[in-house]
Amino acid sequence: MFKSRPLFFYFSFSRPEKMSVAAGNKNNLTRLIAVVLTGILAGLAGMVLALILHAIQHLAFGYSAGQIVGSVSFLQGVTESSWPRRIAAIVAGGGVAGFGWRLLGRYGQKRVSIAAAVANPSVPMPAGTTTIHALLQIVTVALGSPLGREVAPREMGALGAGMVARKLGLLEDETRTLIACGAGAGLAAVYNVPLAGALFSLEVMLLSFSWEKTLAAIMTSAIAAWTATLGLGDESQYHFVSSTLPHSFLWWAILAGPILGTGAWLFRKATSAARSRVRSNWQMPVFCLLGFSLLAILSLYFPELPGNGKGPMQLALSDGLPLSMVAILLVLKMVVILAVLRGGAEGGLLTPGLAVGGLVSLLLCALWQLGFPGGDKSSFALVGAAAFLAASMQMPLTAVALVMEFTHMDHSYLAPALLCAAGAFLTCRILDKKYFF
Repeated sequence: MFKSRPLFFYFSFSRPEKMSVAAGNKNNLTRLIAVVLTGILAGLAGMVLALILHAIQHLAFGYSAGQIVGSVSFLQGVTESSWPRRIAAIVAGGGVAGFGWRLLGRYGQKRVSIAAAVANPSVPMPAGTTTIHALLQIVTVALGSPLGREVAPREMGALGAGMVARKLGLLEDETRTLIACGAGAGLAAVYNVPLAGALFSLEVMLLSFSWEKTLAAIMTSAIAAWTATLGLGDESQYHFVSSTLPHSFLWWAILAGPILGTGAWLFRKATSAARSRVRSNWQMPVFCLLGFSLLAILSLYFPELPGNGKGPMQLALSDGLPLSMVAILLVLKMVVILAVLRGGAEGGLLTPGLAVGGLVSLLLCALWQLGFPGGDKSSFALVGAAAFLAASMQMPLTAVALVMEFTHMDHSYLAPALLCAAGAFLTCRILDKKYFF
């Protein structure tokens, strides 16, 4: 009934199977080493860049001498600085931006963006150009640029990931995943947001979810965030006190979502238009100096304007802004952001977008409370800022997780934040005529 098989039949399969298992274990170990190394490198890069930023801020504006990581905020430092020092620091930032990026564009290797590196892992990010590009962002933000600092650690994390992947001989798809995870780990490191960093890798960089990619993203971001805390400490980015939300708050979140989505769409259009007008010639240093000079003059009356937007957002979360000041800061913040972008300065729009969204939300809160009084203004600012960021950066899950980790908000905020973010995101997609998700 059963046909007997010769002895060589069994031996002919046993050895290849053992070799296959051994090779698979070796590949898994190699991938694990790559993930761990990427997390460590991204964490170190984020930590070093943040320390450089704080050191330059303290030196330029003359506060917290001898203490790189201190309790005095950048807004306090700028406010207490003398007017000649403030103007000199910010105008110097314009000079560094204009001449720095002009010279880098002329003499450096062609820059490869993170998105391009993920799309085509066979083309590496040039180490020298990428590093100088990241340092220029950190230096200019430290000197008062109104743009964000988060792109620099993302670039360094992606650069390190690409180097690790090529050194260990990973396949193209594995390299693509690792570069995306490195970018998310850089974000996790600089802001101490491991969950948001992992989601950023999946939602923004890879645009896909799988168990293998998810585990890689979680591990790299967690390792990077922990590594960075060794030098930066373990504090939340924003101080926020959760309050009891009124029942009408959920309805505000639902109705405000499309309005915030429209605002985010306009924000995206305006910033893209400003960047499209940049010219890599004599105009760059001239327009950068003009944009930063405008910022310097305005900072004498509104010290909240320099920096990546953390100051105004913190004031919004602390009920520290009268309604008239909210409107003025919103307009002026947009003016200086567009001015430096038009000049050719580089930087992120994450924290600037968060600040703009928070200020817009305070205005919507004032209108809402005319008919439905109650609720803490800071709660409106928090949820609205998350929704604005979700639409402006096209990352709804990452935005909500980011704000949650930024502020350690209570879980009762999750439902309104998610609904508001969904409404804003969908509205922005519809205005972009992108009807498929």
